Amino acid sequence: MFDLISIGDATEDVFMQLKEAEVHCELGTSKCTICMAFATKIPIDRVDKLIGGNAANVAVGGKRLGMKSALYCVLGNDEQGRLIRDTMKKEGVSTKYVQLKKGTATNYSVVINYGPERTILVHHEPRKYALPKLDKSRWVYYTSTGAGFQRLHKPLLKYIKKYNARFGFNPGTHQMRAGTKVLSPLLKASEVLFLNKEETQLVVKSESNDFKVLLRKMKALGPKIAVATDGPNGSYAYDGSEFYFQDIFDVPVIERTGCGDSYSTGFVAALFHGETWQDAMKWGTLNAASVLQKIGPEAGLAKLSWIKKKLKQHPEFRPAKF
Repeated sequence: MFDLISIGDATEDVFMQLKEAEVHCELGTSKCTICMAFATKIPIDRVDKLIGGNAANVAVGGKRLGMKSALYCVLGNDEQGRLIRDTMKKEGVSTKYVQLKKGTATNYSVVINYGPERTILVHHEPRKYALPKLDKSRWVYYTSTGAGFQRLHKPLLKYIKKYNARFGFNPGTHQMRAGTKVLSPLLKASEVLFLNKEETQLVVKSESNDFKVLLRKMKALGPKIAVATDGPNGSYAYDGSEFYFQDIFDVPVIERTGCGDSYSTGFVAALFHGETWQDAMKWGTLNAASVLQKIGPEAGLAKLSWIKKKLKQHPEFRPAKF
């Protein structure tokens, strides 16, 4: 039996730190564009090749936070795919459901870092997803996949019902673009729905900046708890009765990739360990703060002892009603 099975894609990520670029933002909005010289050579400070992908990040994060975790993903039968599988094994994540498919390549992302922010160029290889027979798990976490993800939905819903598994959902780009009609059965089965602010606005079809408005619309889609993160501005959650806001845990920011995944992982791990959803916001925020201090989505994922230590050291760190 597992405590957590994470379902989605895994990737090889190449991080490139830019030296020469400019950022232009639209007045009065958070929409910004990174600009660099066209048709020329641009120097970069450093290159890092790392393992990524939302599902892999959550599987590793869950293991570090005391959960017996497994990963379901489809990889290419290539050097990158074998590296991801072997890295999961080293982290103590079960690779029982990791599939290496002949004749296909592993997903690939280029992460362009400029200052603490990042822009990610993502390539999903075509996949024929087929959910394997999964062992019983207390939690299932479903996140970003490529096209063809719909094949996973019916067996996943059947599994959740059969084992009464608690379900965390963080849809990726392909899933969100499919619309809430396609996602509705999963949204209604979710114990927690995780989205960032921009994703929330897209999914609920609202340009509002009022988080009470956004969270009510999220909750109306069916999850027990709606969680919306807003990067350096903190996070918000709503259970249909109370709204809570959790400020960030202030740390030096090195790089932001994987911040959302680490928040979700901390939140789910807290619920697994018997904490309230309000306390889970603290766990998610601390885990994200730890990730912010390293390059890549997995290097900074916190261990359970670190989370507990920080909570003990900072009893004043807690969410507030809003």
